[in-house]
Amino acid sequence: MKKLFMVFMAAFLFVGVVACGGNTTAAPTTADPAVTTEAPTTLEPTTVDPYADEKIVLITDKGDITDKSFNQGAFEGVKNYATEMGIEYGYLKPADATDADYIAAIEQAIADGATVIVTPGFLFETAVNAMQTANPDVKFIILDANPANVGTLEENTHSIYYAEEQAGFLAGYAAVVEGYRHLGFMGGLAVPAVQRFGHGYIQGIAKAAADLGLADGAITVDYLYTGDFKATPEVQAAAAAMYNSGVEVIFACGGAVGQSVMAAAGAADAKVIGVDVDQSGDSTTVITSAMKSLSLSVELALAAIFEDGTWEDDFGGVSVVLGAEVGGIGLPQDFSRFENFDQADYDTLYAKLVDGTIVVSSVIGAFGDDGTAALQFETAKVDVNVIVFEG
Repeated sequence: MKKLFMVFMAAFLFVGVVACGGNTTAAPTTADPAVTTEAPTTLEPTTVDPYADEKIVLITDKGDITDKSFNQGAFEGVKNYATEMGIEYGYLKPADATDADYIAAIEQAIADGATVIVTPGFLFETAVNAMQTANPDVKFIILDANPANVGTLEENTHSIYYAEEQAGFLAGYAAVVEGYRHLGFMGGLAVPAVQRFGHGYIQGIAKAAADLGLADGAITVDYLYTGDFKATPEVQAAAAAMYNSGVEVIFACGGAVGQSVMAAAGAADAKVIGVDVDQSGDSTTVITSAMKSLSLSVELALAAIFEDGTWEDDFGGVSVVLGAEVGGIGLPQDFSRFENFDQADYDTLYAKLVDGTIVVSSVIGAFGDDGTAALQFETAKVDVNVIVFEG
């Protein structure tokens, strides 16, 4: 993607010394030349930095760029692209997770020279809706959200969603094929992206149970929201309680919440399903991760701005949902921590998502889930127990 822009300037200086007599120019002679020609002087080429006035800034939501999940995955895209292209980049963490704080952070970024702002998360809709209009020369990339939900989607903003329900489906299906029968889900805030992960997870569990011909009620899922995206002793204690009750694997779907779940899993010799990015490197307890193409999608949007000129036609003012058909979601291509579910199983399942043989519902609230109310699922294969977090 990287292009070098060089401007070369060369000037040739000819100095003519003419012997004059009144208004008459004397003819040069070979013995005493009156015209002397110097060798041309070549100037050193001057490198022009096409991105000298550009700066990319990511504003974090409730987490930070070390959450090993959503914020960090998005920031990796910013860092990868900016480093390759030689563009200045950075990030800001708002004082708090409010619209006013998000707006203040965006204003600060622009005051510091930001020309492109990346905002990961549903919580940014109101702030971006206001700031895109007030700053038409700044481009915004918003993930998991669309300012049109609260106002308008302007030509300087690109909205990216991911088919989290498909990623959750793959993780749930794989866990059941692997042999787990008592599963858990621990989400952070009950925002749309997290809900879609959870709903897809339940659908994958149910589909695998049906495909395997399991008896009604053969699988139990404990389902809980912590109400935040933080790693805390209380969250770890809740995860430990799940494992102590017999849960074998927990889908940790809440940014830094996963760190607490991994700690509890390590103590209980249990397993974890990661989220957003491949989290297998964070703990040996992680058997797989329900991933979104965070880094790549951010890089592609940035390339549309700085390189290929497709922003105006294909990105600005456009909202997209990246699913299996474009590689927008998936599990890591490493199944070494599974014994029964393998690459062939995954490829077959993924192909069915791509061709539409399997359709996963993305409707939020399809199961009556608001984080505390009973989660209803239309199959006798799975018993879902909603747990109220008491941290």
